[in-house]
Amino acid sequence: MRPKSPSLAAFLAFAAAAASLSACGGSATTAEGNAAVCRAFDSQSSRVEVVAEGDVTRVLGVRAGRTSPHQGFLVRLDSGCAVVVRVEANTDFTGTMPIQRGSRVAVKGEYEFDPRGGVIHWTHRDPRGRHESGYVQLGGQYYQ
Repeated sequence: MRPKSPSLAAFLAFAAAAASLSACGGSATTAEGNAAVCRAFDSQSSRVEVVAEGDVTRVLGVRAGRTSPHQGFLVRLDSGCAVVVRVEANTDFTGTMPIQRGSRVAVKGEYEFDPRGGVIHWTHRDPRGRHESGYVQLGGQYYQ
């Protein structure tokens, strides 16, 4: 006897659920990325490449960095670990972004441990090609 194939109704229910999850901005990748930040924070690890998503809780503004100006902001992750990370974006690459409190962002970069939550930097391309490129996604636009 041949195994029964999934019904069309089951397939359509799965497709609708996937589309709904995608429309909300959530995904397994986001959950995994935020979980990687939580693990790095818990283990006090640094130099961890991550992709994370959440809401901006505070805008720190643009200030001089070691090599160039950086725009900073705090992000509360979409996760159960309640970590708020600082994001530092090199404005020589990204330009100044229209970040506001409550903005929804996704960031890709390198996580560095700090007892206050850590920082994600390298959120831009590396012109020398020695470091994995990162980004800040805000309002459907990528800054890198």
